[in-house]
Amino acid sequence: MIKITPPEFDVLARHILEISGISLSRGKEYLMETRLSPLLQALDCTSFTQFHKRVKADHRGEINEKIINAISTNETYFFRDKSPFELFQYKIIPDLMDKRTKAKTALKPSLRLWSAASSTGQEIYSIAMALIEIGITPANYNIRMLGTDISDAAVAQASYGWYNKFEIARGLDPNRLTRFFNADKDGWRIKDEIRFMAQFKKMNLMKPFVGLGKFDIILCRNVMIYFTPEDRKKIYANIARVLEPDGYLIIGSTESLANECDLFTPHRYLKSVFYQFR
Repeated sequence: MIKITPPEFDVLARHILEISGISLSRGKEYLMETRLSPLLQALDCTSFTQFHKRVKADHRGEINEKIINAISTNETYFFRDKSPFELFQYKIIPDLMDKRTKAKTALKPSLRLWSAASSTGQEIYSIAMALIEIGITPANYNIRMLGTDISDAAVAQASYGWYNKFEIARGLDPNRLTRFFNADKDGWRIKDEIRFMAQFKKMNLMKPFVGLGKFDIILCRNVMIYFTPEDRKKIYANIARVLEPDGYLIIGSTESLANECDLFTPHRYLKSVFYQFR
């Protein structure tokens, strides 16, 4: 594996920050080496300096897309941190549906949800399964579920809804596997009734939130650790602009808004914390 020098790391870290918003500090040299070395080999580069020159000369931006796919951490699994899904089933969804049903502003109550770092789709599909299990289906409710991610490869897999045996084994119990998936080649593909509930698209959280509309629930879990404190504040401020006044924001179980944003108040239910406007 090609080793990276401190100056090379600094140059590439700045470049990655510019194209993705992902902040890599000193100490992440091994991560950059392991994630980018296959790209260097594919481009016949013998050093990270040579690789950076190739990147800057690529005016079509194809190498940048490959860098983002390689660097972005797509660590996820079905029903990750189970407590947020209990929060959905027993608190957030019943409360929201009660409000939306009483409002009678449409033929069917609406539910709009955004997974702001959906990776390969396990989070948003887990939510869709949880909704169906409590009777919230497209037949009775106007459901809009959006999953976004900066990685083209992650968005493509999420849209197709196919997972290998290892990905299926992480967090998915046999009953849900049988009910919501079909065996497909050497893996499993989520059934159309679930897949059609969600849409996925590429999005960089550092770019303006254009054309998203408003959401009742926004999940932004386990992604802010990759941004600088200043960028986190900007992203949370943008999230606030697309969240309904009575909406819910859910972040990672080990994350906090205490020093990030003063627009929200934390609330605890069971073992989970959710945020709403002050």
